[in-house]
Amino acid sequence: MAHYRPRFAEPDRPNASPTLVRMPSGGELDVADPALAAALGPGVRVIKQDRGVFDTMPLSLLTTQTLVGLSRLVGTDLAAVRFRPNLLVEAARGDFPEDAWVGRVLRIGGLRMRVDQRDKRCVMVTIDPVTLHRDPAILRAIARERDARLGVYGSTVEPGRVAVGDPVELEP
Repeated sequence: MAHYRPRFAEPDRPNASPTLVRMPSGGELDVADPALAAALGPGVRVIKQDRGVFDTMPLSLLTTQTLVGLSRLVGTDLAAVRFRPNLLVEAARGDFPEDAWVGRVLRIGGLRMRVDQRDKRCVMVTIDPVTLHRDPAILRAIARERDARLGVYGSTVEPGRVAVGDPVELEP
């Protein structure tokens, strides 16, 4: 899947626009086209429904401390890209600090984000997005040690610009 690139046919209208997938060959297919499932191989099927089948929240946040803590559990360094966060932040201290932020509001640059829930992880975290190497021990460790949850999901309270190096503040 890492070699397939989705995009909206009309980026200015994402909710009204079909989602197209560029295949490694360079061709594009609609995400709901059975030919895409066939190109992906045996066992793949098209699920026709609204967007957001798996990633159910608008924002995903992970801390660098969580990456360090999980890397320690699995015995190898892990890159954030494997977990597909929208926001990667460095917290002041502790392993898995974002767990304590659920129900609170974070200010990151001009953005105010409510932390809604811990992020339940799926099998995608076992696949290195660069090499496509699979490591099931990663999901097993998250399931065993973290109740299958790592990072947090959130929603926008107040939209705003976010830039690398912006301060991250937990509101009272």
